[in-house]
Amino acid sequence: MKRVKDLPEFSRPREKLKQKGAQSLSDVELIAVILGRGQEGLEVMTIASKIARLISKDKENISIDKLTTVEGIGLAKASQIIAGFELARRHILKDSIRITGPESVLPLISSIADKQQEHFVCISLNGANEVIENRTVTVGLLNKSQVHPREVFADAITDRAAGVILAHNHPSGELKPSDSDLKIHEQLVEAGKILGIKVLDHIIISKKGYYSFQEKGLIH
Repeated sequence: MKRVKDLPEFSRPREKLKQKGAQSLSDVELIAVILGRGQEGLEVMTIASKIARLISKDKENISIDKLTTVEGIGLAKASQIIAGFELARRHILKDSIRITGPESVLPLISSIADKQQEHFVCISLNGANEVIENRTVTVGLLNKSQVHPREVFADAITDRAAGVILAHNHPSGELKPSDSDLKIHEQLVEAGKILGIKVLDHIIISKKGYYSFQEKGLIH
């Protein structure tokens, strides 16, 4: 695994968090940010990857004792992770969110409605239409964001998602999809079909409201 300092600056976890927000980071990257650094002979991303696997396998029973079995993790770093879990449990985590239509998606994307740059979001869902992750994939300039299927589906594949809901904002306030929006949407739907990940909806949001591709009959 590459060392953080060998990654392009825009791909480093802290810089990525600053530019795109915490929701754009993978579990490994988030853990790397919490840890801050590795130790001699052990890169932080390597340690973070081991911790991510441990959490994925036994997140209900994660403890300081279990975390300190990972090479490079002592009491201090294990305590940082456990404290982060507890803070999230108290103030952030809610019951599983099940998507039943555009109205249940809007609270998840309301934060981008008034952004001055275009943000493209991918929400990955399991087979019961419950939210797995909600990530910002790209941040564009003014009202233009270049989106590639590879970027959109990379994390959804890791999530083993059954479906995704796509969303982006229009800083201009216009809700109607542009020709570019329609073209990108078609590309992503086709890519999803190949990967076996269904695009369930694509929502455009602005301060004026929202536009749902599913409601308008553009999802097949």
